[in-house]
Amino acid sequence: MKRRLSFIALLMLVWGAVCAQKNSDALQLFNDNVFYLSEVMLHDVANPPAASRFYSYAMLGAYEVAFYGAHHLPDINSRLRKSPNVKSPVVPKNFDLSFCATYTMLQVGKQIMPSGPMLVEKQKILVDHFRKKRKMSKESLEEHVRFAEEIAAQVMVYARQDDYNKLSTYTRYSPQKAEGHWYPTPPEYMAAVEPQWKTVRSFFLDSAKQFSPPRPIAYSREEGSKFHELMKEVYDVGKNLTEEQRAIANFWDCNPFAVTYSGHMAMGLKKISPGGHWMGITGIACKKADVPLDSAILIHTIVALTLHDSFISCWQEKYESDRIRPETAINKLMDPSWRPLLQTPPFPEYTSGHSVVSSSVSVILTHFLGDDFAFTDTSEMYFGIPKREFTSFYQAAGEAAISRMYGGIHFRDACDNGVAQGKLVGNYILSKIGKSKE
Repeated sequence: MKRRLSFIALLMLVWGAVCAQKNSDALQLFNDNVFYLSEVMLHDVANPPAASRFYSYAMLGAYEVAFYGAHHLPDINSRLRKSPNVKSPVVPKNFDLSFCATYTMLQVGKQIMPSGPMLVEKQKILVDHFRKKRKMSKESLEEHVRFAEEIAAQVMVYARQDDYNKLSTYTRYSPQKAEGHWYPTPPEYMAAVEPQWKTVRSFFLDSAKQFSPPRPIAYSREEGSKFHELMKEVYDVGKNLTEEQRAIANFWDCNPFAVTYSGHMAMGLKKISPGGHWMGITGIACKKADVPLDSAILIHTIVALTLHDSFISCWQEKYESDRIRPETAINKLMDPSWRPLLQTPPFPEYTSGHSVVSSSVSVILTHFLGDDFAFTDTSEMYFGIPKREFTSFYQAAGEAAISRMYGGIHFRDACDNGVAQGKLVGNYILSKIGKSKE
């Protein structure tokens, strides 16, 4: 009897190890395909708000598959400001969440991004993987693909109703000429990015102005003014950066518009967006915590929707306050030859976008995975930037925020008030997903 119990215990251990490995493999497959979305956005030079939108609908596709196919996830559809009203097709026999969620995510990405058709090859690789290594029959794969494509089609109907397609119909944005307002910066002097992003439908927020931050410190030419103190801090920090501060600024740069020159030739530098960086962190954290695949899909989805609403909140404030960038102010009032460590992104300064979105997502990830969740962020190694260690999501978000001042592209109040703004957005979204919509 004792030997029999030991044998059963051994079988359970082996089965547990097999299940754990299978989940780990599924998480890795999902993470890899999320990064394929990021690669397409890099190719398209997707701006940060647009990238957050692309991630949101792609993740929502994966969520709908898990919600209707696996039946283990909470209903977030009814908690959104406008429900997608997705109707479940017939769930395939021997339903495989890993295949369906990943295929649907790619299917939505294929349709929603300008260069989305690049993902067709990734879908073929996915099908081939499940046919050869998972031994799924041709009939079963066809059944799973039909299910995934039907879900993706419904998500795309929902996406096309968010007013994104109206952005190109607005009158072209012209920078104000009055002192203290944003103006295009070197080296490319690019036009303002997404000045009407506030009009895109949010997922949870009641309005773009719902969590407007305090007014920024007002522009002033006067020495000794609060604005002059802000400006001098950025100037002094930029002139005396430590190696650690440089490393932090470069790690969190995430500027898809960065350009370098070789003679008369301008070359774009491939960099992931702030949202892409945090989607990478989400995958790293879910893999480390070894959460079940359906839970990982839920976490990725809430993170993506939070990024989207955070950018709406932040971009509303950017074009409302329309404050000058440090580079422009310092060149005009202090030192015409000064340049920031990082290239200044092409939109107004207040509040700091990375501060807002990093803070909001840190609230979400802390809720799901816990405080004091230590992790190694390898998101930037693809771009030749060394990994960094963090003791918590809040620590990472705080570093992301202050990195903007180290980089010379934001004043301190834009970073500090951006963190506070992001926390309000994140906590509001937690309150919405924690209860059904009345």
